[in-house]
Amino acid sequence: MRETNTKHKLLGVRHGDVVKIMAGRSKGKSGKILSVNPEKRTVTVEHANIIKKHTRANPQKNIRGGILEKEGPVHISNVMLICPGCEKHTRVGHTTLPSGAKVRICRRCNATFEN
Repeated sequence: MRETNTKHKLLGVRHGDVVKIMAGRSKGKSGKILSVNPEKRTVTVEHANIIKKHTRANPQKNIRGGILEKEGPVHISNVMLICPGCEKHTRVGHTTLPSGAKVRICRRCNATFEN
């Protein structure tokens, strides 16, 4: 089995960020990030990449059977962050403020994202 690298690159997106999907069958949709998986480098975006999951009924756990629709993961390279300043999808930059805090910035308008 291959060893996993303990160092991860900066992902650039976080839980709660608004992103636009740039590739795949949900191309053009935008939504809030529900979860981030840094090991697989995937994110789950609300109302995008909807998959159908077939579930069996389990009365002990009070689960109804049927077909559920839920959001599937999207690779992080297929999403771009939407800047709250210019309202466009943008690449993410990182910079250090004079106070010493590291922040993410918009590459289009140099606005900072709230942390």
